[in-house]
Amino acid sequence: QVRLVESGGGSVQAGGSLRLSCAASGDTDGYYSMGWFRQSQGESREAVAIIERDNTTYYGDSAKGRFTISSANAKHTLYLQMNSLKPDDTAMYFCAADPQPLIRCSVTGCYPSGHNEVSFWGQGTQVTVSS
Repeated sequence: QVRLVESGGGSVQAGGSLRLSCAASGDTDGYYSMGWFRQSQGESREAVAIIERDNTTYYGDSAKGRFTISSANAKHTLYLQMNSLKPDDTAMYFCAADPQPLIRCSVTGCYPSGHNEVSFWGQGTQVTVSS
């Protein structure tokens, strides 16, 4: 079992920055991928950024060039540095972990697994960006 606890959410004005953190405990040696997903009101949960054990990364289109995912402490801590925040970034952000790869690559490109394929979730941290 893996326990994930997020922190770092809050309210910020457009153009500002936030750094989300996720502390992982439990059987962390058993997971291969960690990532950040987000869900805004009335929308489905979407992948923001994913990092795998071999440091392969995936960024959603909305995150490219603005967000950076990283890990520390032998993958026990996951970060999401978010810069140039926009009101559209307002959502609940969830830390995710899975023993299987969450990045699927084919000849057409690399794509994230669906949120229903993720094994472990944190409770979420709210990010609100005002204009």
